[in-house]
Amino acid sequence: MHTEHHIAVLAGTPVDTQMGVDCLARAGLAGLAFPMASDPRRQTAFQISSQGEKTAAVRAVLETAKGQGCRKAFIYCNSLSGSVDFTPLAAETGMDIVTPLDIYRELAPRYRRLGLIAANAQGLAGIERTLFAANPELDLLGACMLPAVLSIEAGEPPEELVERHRLPELAEWFRLSGMEALVLGCTHFPYFKEALAKRTSLPLIDPAEEMIHRIME
Repeated sequence: MHTEHHIAVLAGTPVDTQMGVDCLARAGLAGLAFPMASDPRRQTAFQISSQGEKTAAVRAVLETAKGQGCRKAFIYCNSLSGSVDFTPLAAETGMDIVTPLDIYRELAPRYRRLGLIAANAQGLAGIERTLFAANPELDLLGACMLPAVLSIEAGEPPEELVERHRLPELAEWFRLSGMEALVLGCTHFPYFKEALAKRTSLPLIDPAEEMIHRIME
């Protein structure tokens, strides 16, 4: 495992922050967890707070991480990435910061029609802005899935979660609506990716793999 410097992992709750740490660990990278809230509902409340409050809170966390030896930050949260502008924060802190939105900017020109599921409308809007900025001709359909996030946080088995929240039917609606792929626009959602992939022919897009490549550069 690379141990020269830990990578700060910022995400919404302790659960998805740990998912980000685990994601890095599978690539041989060491992460330190910095959750922004204690649970999904408090994370949603944080995201609808003022821009100044959000930026100040994230800046403080990044400075703390930097003080603990982190030189890079892995923002393992779509909605956090969409609600805070990390570009000036990277300049202020001198840290190399990678977010899912970096990957979506590269992804958008490859498609004409995309489905998108996110944890909440804040996350959905942030990803939508990024995709449209990169490809104004993109057709996009979206849905919010906070109840699924709560099930993940509670540890519900993926197969049961997929069935109870009717995710195969949702994926089929996207497919029948002409979408070419479905973006898993919440970093909780890889939890059920394999279970859902067995129930739909629609390609599922998870930005985490490309984020790993970016953070290793």
